[in-house]
Amino acid sequence: MLPADWIEHRRPDGEVLGWMLADGEGFRVFDLLGRERTPGGADGDPLEWLDAEELLEDLGIGYLADRWTLRLPDGSERPVRIGEASPRGIVVVADEYGAASAVGANPERFPLPFPVGDALAPR
Repeated sequence: MLPADWIEHRRPDGEVLGWMLADGEGFRVFDLLGRERTPGGADGDPLEWLDAEELLEDLGIGYLADRWTLRLPDGSERPVRIGEASPRGIVVVADEYGAASAVGANPERFPLPFPVGDALAPR
């Protein structure tokens, strides 16, 4: 669930790019998976408002189309793609050999919490 104090940032076309969180005189930046993207993470210095907006603009949404690795509770890993991303939760779909995008494919789906945590990592 989206924390009430996160400030939504949108592109000019209305697409949500992520959120900012006030931290003292600056802001922390979070992507659409709820991961902190402030340089240095929680140990980094908060950004000025315009720098936080620029970071989200530069990040965009293209990373959502990348392949990811899902670490399952038993320690095994699966290649996945993001099927859905919202504050209500993240859904990834199994993507062995690019099969998730094949016509007629019915890939296995894995629901994840928001923010996504470390079970999901870029490939």
